[in-house]
Amino acid sequence: MSLTVDFARKKDVLLVRLVGELDHHEAENLKKEWQAILNMHNVQNVILNLQGLSFMDSSGLGVILGRYKEINAIGGEMVICSISPEVKRLFDLSGMFKIMKLVDNEEFALEMLGVAS
Repeated sequence: MSLTVDFARKKDVLLVRLVGELDHHEAENLKKEWQAILNMHNVQNVILNLQGLSFMDSSGLGVILGRYKEINAIGGEMVICSISPEVKRLFDLSGMFKIMKLVDNEEFALEMLGVAS
């Protein structure tokens, strides 16, 4: 299975929705596409919706951590939402939730960042 990525913008928030599998084969393309979107649009915060992500390995964590650092450097936040138990376990083991917030759904994440859905 491959990875499908949907980018959407609401005010200064970039919504990133991942569906499928994020492994080392998909990681580099996602990184390039995500960086291009960040450079093209004036966004302050990112919501990463992982509802449809069925698998992720350490290369996927690397892509997410890299974008987190870029957003953090400009004073923004990255919020994770709608995560599957399998992917959540990887985030828990890696300690990612020590630096990123996890919320139940996209609507709550938008409200938290001050954007009405």
